[in-house]
Amino acid sequence: MDFNVKKLASDAGVFFTRAVQFTEERLGQAEKTELDPHLENLITRADGTKNWTEKILRQTEVLLQPNPIDHTGARIEEFIYDKLDKKLPSKVTNAEVLGQYMLEAASEFGPGTPYGSTLITVGEYQKRLGGAERELLHTSATTFLTPLRNFLEGDWRTISKEKRLLENRRLDLDICKARLKKAKLAEAKAAAAPDFQETRPRNYVLSASASALLSEEVDKAEHELRVAQTEFDRQAEVTRLLLEGISSTHLNHLRCLHDFAEAQATYYAQCHHYMQDLQRELNRCANAVGTSLPSSAVCPNPVSSAFMSGPSSPGTTVSSSSSQRPTTLAMEQTQLPVTGTRKAKVLYDYDAHDASELSLLADELITVYTIPGMDPDWLIGERGNEKGKVPVTYLELLS
Repeated sequence: MDFNVKKLASDAGVFFTRAVQFTEERLGQAEKTELDPHLENLITRADGTKNWTEKILRQTEVLLQPNPIDHTGARIEEFIYDKLDKKLPSKVTNAEVLGQYMLEAASEFGPGTPYGSTLITVGEYQKRLGGAERELLHTSATTFLTPLRNFLEGDWRTISKEKRLLENRRLDLDICKARLKKAKLAEAKAAAAPDFQETRPRNYVLSASASALLSEEVDKAEHELRVAQTEFDRQAEVTRLLLEGISSTHLNHLRCLHDFAEAQATYYAQCHHYMQDLQRELNRCANAVGTSLPSSAVCPNPVSSAFMSGPSSPGTTVSSSSSQRPTTLAMEQTQLPVTGTRKAKVLYDYDAHDASELSLLADELITVYTIPGMDPDWLIGERGNEKGKVPVTYLELLS
């Protein structure tokens, strides 16, 4: 117990001394040891990395989970499952809930009625959209959010700890410098005092004793300064090595960013494909009952994300050649003359919905071309003696 009390008193004394030194430096009343410019730049770069990583992480979570209440609850649930060392169960998305409601409503209204059958069709596609969204959330959390969070909760905490320790070593070094400066000043004043050797022998003895004490004080201060300088240099080197690891962190986050963009491209391409299929189904239903859908009910044809980033199958990485591919559907059409043909690589499996379409297998090569007046989201595909319409979102056009 006595040891703990003494240690507590000693730590309190060190803390108070550092606080005094820090305050005097702020007020310009004490000298401050400046860090190496390279180390200062590394610290600034690391602080910027930490701040921007926090902002990007927070905003990505808001993007994937817009409701702040749901976001907070999800973080709490994720924390609990992590502490229990259990896998977090996948959640049902809002689109899947909507699809289920539509199916239940169709069951009540009658699946054989036009309204009921349409509810079933739309509900099934809503559930598919929800499944694609759930896959996006899972992939983004695994490949993007988790690495960013691990950096903030792991590597950055270690860096912050070493930075604080470096600051304490710097304060200790400056304290020792100030202490040595005061000891040398006192010794110089004692050496300049009048010599009482001839008139007052007793005062001469006292003066010699005080001079010896001051000399010992200077030696002690010099020794403490050497020790403090050694500890400061050692801690500066440790901190520098950790801060230089930020470059590796940037490379890791770059790979994660590519994976996140790839997951988004896959998600939006799937959504576009599902909505195209839903549009065709609704048109068939409308033709079957002898009515036509209003133009506002027809889904627009957005530019496919597959042409914005190249292949977007799940689990693949972004190819460096993707930047050389056309970036809009219009560009693809201008490079594909009406009478010309091109080779295309199939990105995903596709099952033909009727006799006018051609079924596709992933990674196979087919010949494609277009004809005047054709839907811009479709091409004519040929494979041997087989021919039919194929969706452009499932293709990578080759030069």
